[in-house]
Amino acid sequence: MTFDPAGATQAYLDTLDPEALAMARDYTTGNHLLILGGLAVSALVTWLIVRSHVLDKLALRMEKRSTALRTFAIGAVYLLISALLTLPWNIYTGWWREIQFDRTSQPFGDFLSQGAVEVVLVAIIGAIFLTGVYGLIRRTGKNWWIWSGGLVAGALAFFLLLSPMLIEPLFNDYEPIPEGEVRDAVLALGADAGVPEGRVFMFDGSRQSNNFTANVSGVGSNARIAISDVAISEASLDEVKAVTGHEIGHYALGHVWRAIAVYALIAIALFWLTARTYPFFARVFRSTATLEEVRGVPVFVFVAGLYIVLAQPAMNAVVRAGEREADIYSLETVGLPDALAGALIKTAEYRYPRASALEEALFYTHPTIEDRIRAAMEWKAEQEGAAE
Repeated sequence: MTFDPAGATQAYLDTLDPEALAMARDYTTGNHLLILGGLAVSALVTWLIVRSHVLDKLALRMEKRSTALRTFAIGAVYLLISALLTLPWNIYTGWWREIQFDRTSQPFGDFLSQGAVEVVLVAIIGAIFLTGVYGLIRRTGKNWWIWSGGLVAGALAFFLLLSPMLIEPLFNDYEPIPEGEVRDAVLALGADAGVPEGRVFMFDGSRQSNNFTANVSGVGSNARIAISDVAISEASLDEVKAVTGHEIGHYALGHVWRAIAVYALIAIALFWLTARTYPFFARVFRSTATLEEVRGVPVFVFVAGLYIVLAQPAMNAVVRAGEREADIYSLETVGLPDALAGALIKTAEYRYPRASALEEALFYTHPTIEDRIRAAMEWKAEQEGAAE
């Protein structure tokens, strides 16, 4: 009997009970609505900071300081105040809502302590980045947005280079996969793809999330493949192989470098729009700061953030293309389509598997689970057909 990819795909989806599907639908739709909520919160925070004149007063007090120091200080203070004002929203979206949907079991105290570490990092790294942006505005004039692409590319590469060594260990423990058949299989797959043995890890992702996840982080010699302990504990050996093959695909196909290049180009367009529309939004928020003045950073960040949200469909399309390619890589190198489908079904609890094409294009960073499983089943059918 001829293998039916559509029927096999439906069989996998039928393993999800209606209650789980409904919860996944509610969770996913809610995530989309949070984007609009986040914009509203950002607008409110921007208005509050601008109307408080706290940055105006700080700029006046630091007017005799060096330009770079003044820019860094005002940027850091802005980011710290913004984090404080958005704390209730972040608690709701990052912890309370996740608890309600059973996506995390992280204690509230741990969530707050890790959030505090994140705020400090964002304030420091963000202030350094803003210092670079305002430096470009001052030095290159009206064409600063052209140079911004290089700044974004360099910042992303530098961040990704340091992240596995200095940042990620602040939030999770990364250890070698425990000895056994899982470790042997994962290391064998990595060796076949040229991934050094010391760059494959298991991390305690269950600390923050109950989600079935794995990822590639870092660049160059610091790149590594990390599999969550949730995935290690819940997946079969073949499913771990299929997931590892997918993550190795990201590594082997150079998706990090492609993403950096594409995001740099998108940044040029977004900064161009920011430069053109900043005066309008400054009037809306009643800010007297010009684009060149760092005390106008709340409006600048809001405008850039608005365009980042509007650019999400384009950015997501790049990510989805990489996910499809990584799936194909796993299928062609590991050859376990049913294991890949089984692993994908485990992610349906937090990523609704049957989104429409429009919803996928607008909001999804990954192709729908239904489409990914169908692709795996179609690959399986092709292999069986070729073997006949």
